[in-house]
Amino acid sequence: MDMVRETRGELVIHLDGTFDGQAAAVLARRLGELGTDDALVIDFAHVEAFHDLGVATVARELAGHAGLRVRGLARHQVRLLRYYGVDMGSEEAAVED
Repeated sequence: MDMVRETRGELVIHLDGTFDGQAAAVLARRLGELGTDDALVIDFAHVEAFHDLGVATVARELAGHAGLRVRGLARHQVRLLRYYGVDMGSEEAAVED
């Protein structure tokens, strides 16, 4: 997990490897430390394996961020996050089938 502040002020969190319950718990803790009004981008593009348990673990923290955008999710993960009430922007959410 890598966190970078972009020049436009967005905080971008790049994830890689396996996104399972443990990785989601780490992400949820980090998100809990951030302000909910900050512009935030979660980049899943380099995640090789995405476990559905990770969605439930991190959904509550993601749902609390007003300026959230996500990248690199398959439609399945987008549907799961939306089911849990996460609004993650429209055009960048699903990039794979």
